[in-house]
Amino acid sequence: MTRSPLALGIDIGGTFTDIVVHDQGDGRVLSHKELTTPHDPTEGAIRGIVTLLEREQLSPDRITRVVHATTLFTNALIERKGARTGLITTKGFRDTLELRREHKYELYDLFIEVPEALIPRHLRLEVAERVGPRGEVAMALDEHGLLSAARELVGKGIETVAIVFLHAYANPAHERRARDVLEQHFPGLLVSISSEVSPQIREYERTSTTVANAYVRPMANRYLRTLETRLMNIGVGCPLLMMLSNGGFTHAEEACRFPVQLLESGPAAGAIAAAYFSKQSGIADVLAFDMGGTTAKLSIVQNNQPSIAFQFEAGRERRFVQGSGMPINISTVELLEVGAGGGSIAHLDVLGLLKVGPRSAGSHPGPACYASGGTQPTVTDANLFVGHLDPETFAGGTMKLDRDAGARAIGQITAPLRLGPEQVTGGMLAVVNENMASAARVHIAEGGHDVGRFALLVTGGGGPLHGCDVARRLGIRRVICPPSAGVASAVGLLVAPARIDRVRSLARELQALTASELEALFAALEQDAATVMTTTLGAGARYRFERTADMRFVGQGFEIVTPLPVGPFEEETLLRVKSAFVDLYRRVFTHVPPVDDVEIVNLRLAAIENAVERTIALDSTSRQPWRIGTGHRDVWHEATGTWQRLQVLAREALSPGQELFGPIVIEDASSTLVLPDGARAIRDTFGNLVVDLEAASDSTWSKRATGVRPQDQHHRS
Repeated sequence: MTRSPLALGIDIGGTFTDIVVHDQGDGRVLSHKELTTPHDPTEGAIRGIVTLLEREQLSPDRITRVVHATTLFTNALIERKGARTGLITTKGFRDTLELRREHKYELYDLFIEVPEALIPRHLRLEVAERVGPRGEVAMALDEHGLLSAARELVGKGIETVAIVFLHAYANPAHERRARDVLEQHFPGLLVSISSEVSPQIREYERTSTTVANAYVRPMANRYLRTLETRLMNIGVGCPLLMMLSNGGFTHAEEACRFPVQLLESGPAAGAIAAAYFSKQSGIADVLAFDMGGTTAKLSIVQNNQPSIAFQFEAGRERRFVQGSGMPINISTVELLEVGAGGGSIAHLDVLGLLKVGPRSAGSHPGPACYASGGTQPTVTDANLFVGHLDPETFAGGTMKLDRDAGARAIGQITAPLRLGPEQVTGGMLAVVNENMASAARVHIAEGGHDVGRFALLVTGGGGPLHGCDVARRLGIRRVICPPSAGVASAVGLLVAPARIDRVRSLARELQALTASELEALFAALEQDAATVMTTTLGAGARYRFERTADMRFVGQGFEIVTPLPVGPFEEETLLRVKSAFVDLYRRVFTHVPPVDDVEIVNLRLAAIENAVERTIALDSTSRQPWRIGTGHRDVWHEATGTWQRLQVLAREALSPGQELFGPIVIEDASSTLVLPDGARAIRDTFGNLVVDLEAASDSTWSKRATGVRPQDQHHRS
């Protein structure tokens, strides 16, 4: 019996917790979906791991790598469920969080609302100290005042504190001294300092990021320690690794120090999976569409790499309006999130119009058809009612759905609309699909992209269900549905590299720098990143450094991120740096201003694990293979207003090169692909189903052909 090592991926979402195990010997990937347990997310995760290991008769001591992603900390920020936090800042800057940038995201809105500060004013205190923008000390730190402020905050019940001093990015000495003093006098107090969390210019953004880190840090420490302990209790003794928002992973200690880096870890894992699947399919540019139980995520993948941003906004007051949320300075996969998932609740607004989301039923009580106490109509109830889902095989057969309970919930809005349940459920699906398509149009346009050059890669439990209709609304012809689409984010944990990002502000003109100065600054960042990479991967780890810089013409207010040559830098390198910036500026803005002086605002460094080819066999069979419940079922066809008897195929039964024609339903244990009229799907050698939505317009294919081609009948099980 083989004893090859195993890798474990744990992705905790708002509705489901996905568990995957990868056999690093033969490449098999086995999965299990478990309902998330909001009161204690580790409970559902451990239950899912034990269930999967017992089902597949795998020993936990074979697990040598555990990578975890979670939305827990993002939810804590949005829902204001973090720790009681204090802020100690430079005298005169107590109200930075509320003054923000004095910019209204809606100029003419007289009733505009901005996100409530994570720390109320009575927990934000000042101390005397002052550092200038070049790092010069203008006033020494008042340590007596520091201790007095800390005692007051601790007396008010804080368990974590953020220290943000003016211009600490240029000289962190005061912040470091303040941390040392507080840790000495208050041993149980968690201290986050801005010069480590976000050593960048712009006081509001730096303060916001540091405060967010402090706010979720106690929760992160307790949660990760609990998960590590429970993993050890079931026999998993290897170190816990955490997925970061940048699409890479790091060790748990780094995650505990800087949990703000974990905020987008779950969606980032999905984008990494999309990049992997698109590369396997031979398609370089895709829009990754991941629809789960609570939200849908969209990310742009170009040349099989997800786009990376260096700031995002959490908890926006208006989901698609920039400036309406809390800015967080971290490296993150660039994502758009929409409050549209299987648990999204349908309702009628004050005008009697049908709306879907953003409120969600979550995992508890969940959609009405879960029969767990939910009573409101959701997208999952609609999909079940119209025949897109099988009540017996949902989530691999681990839970049975109650169609009658879902129908009763839908009945709450059929009467006011004076429509039949088929029309209402069809409307619910059309509304949620248009919500996602509308958001995607804006996101794609803001990035300056032509949507027609992308394929849509669908993942998550809901992505294959809704993807073809969303693609048609966007004008996209090709859809890619990878194997194990329903647990794709967890699969992304298996193929993600280790990665760590570092940044420091410089704010100096390029002409005033020497190559040796610039090289020394990058070398310091590399040394810091190398320490983390060695701890994460062990001695002998192979990784590379990527250097970039935020640059602008002198006099401009904002920057563009410019890739830089690899080190070491020489004097002629500075000319190449300037040339690279000017070329990129011209590509982005077309016109280059008549300004010769260039400024480097921030230096950025990424340490990324060298690509490791891992054999991933996603269509492998488990010891208890999943089976479809029936070969046919009735599906509501919205365009004709009739029920159609459609063939249902098990994805595992398809062979490479096999062609399918819509309308037809294709199922696996974690997702269902609804292939519409006029579409053709081909299973490629990797296991992806590549869908052509306009196959009916091709004269070589019969418009009347549906199901499996006659010569492929022998492939069916």
